[in-house]
Amino acid sequence: MRFSELLSHLSEVQAAGGLQASRHDLAGDPVVSTAAALDQAQSSQISFLEPGNALAAALAASGASAVLLPARGEEAEAAQEQASARGMAWIALTDPRLGFAEALDLLYPRRPRPAGIHATAVVDPDAVVGMGSHVGAQVVISADVRIGAGCTLHPHVVIYEDVEIGEGCELHAGAVLHPGCRLGRGCVVHSNAVIGSEGFGFVPTAKGWRKMPQTGQVVLEDGVEVGCGSTIDRPSVGETRIGAGTKIDNLVHVGHGVITGQGCALAAQVGIAGGARLGHGVILAGQVGLANKAVMGDRSIASSKSGVHGEVAAGEVVSGYPAIPNRLWLRCSAVFNKLPDLARTLRQLEKGRPD
Repeated sequence: MRFSELLSHLSEVQAAGGLQASRHDLAGDPVVSTAAALDQAQSSQISFLEPGNALAAALAASGASAVLLPARGEEAEAAQEQASARGMAWIALTDPRLGFAEALDLLYPRRPRPAGIHATAVVDPDAVVGMGSHVGAQVVISADVRIGAGCTLHPHVVIYEDVEIGEGCELHAGAVLHPGCRLGRGCVVHSNAVIGSEGFGFVPTAKGWRKMPQTGQVVLEDGVEVGCGSTIDRPSVGETRIGAGTKIDNLVHVGHGVITGQGCALAAQVGIAGGARLGHGVILAGQVGLANKAVMGDRSIASSKSGVHGEVAAGEVVSGYPAIPNRLWLRCSAVFNKLPDLARTLRQLEKGRPD
């Protein structure tokens, strides 16, 4: 693909309002066949540079034939001049990372799966599979299942009874959907993720733990993506609901009765206890834990390894365990290494203090 062809596609994205380009330099209009990180890119490869990126120095040594550069920022113009001086083709974008995502779609197109049901799949006669859907080898689809048009079910997917899947969903190998699951349009469930498994509900009695039946359901709204090995539990009654456009990383556990708003992002190894509430656009970094019925306000953020027990206000950033405002946590962290010296000084002062 010529760089000019890629620019043509980016212009279409720009027209749709998702990207804005300012200047560009074709520099001979090189062929771009693959993509790579800036410090690893070679001839015929494309890469990108974000504003303030620590790899900015790598531009001088990069072998990339083309690069997507920032349109704004103190170093933007210098980077553009440097790329031209090195004979690189480039375009300046308001969001180079978004442009790179578009470029990857062009350079690495996904192979469409043929519509139809594999001979080894087991599909209950009562199930309905929408037109244009692909059902792979050894998939199991139980009774009272409704699958929308254009879905892709990769090998070894298991769907229990009473499940509804919207149009254009993709379930990767080994994904499991338990009874009562409801998936909106365009959802993606990656390998070995389990949706709708029983919540951890037990009642203590004199004879031990009495299991609380988990009769609720899990709802994934449109465009939700669930990573490999993640689990989302159903509650005893009611529902666990994941808001539209939410993205869940690998090895995340969402407990029974959790409700999230739209556009949340949950990084790897996040654990959310039952009944927690997340507003719109909440970000939970890696290994964050939310206690039972904890609340995260709209657009709030919990940094890595934070433990949230109460309520976090909208827009607030918290860190640490128990989670406190991020700026306070940074101040506390700066003091932590000085605690031994401070304790020694305090002991010396106490020894010299008169009774």
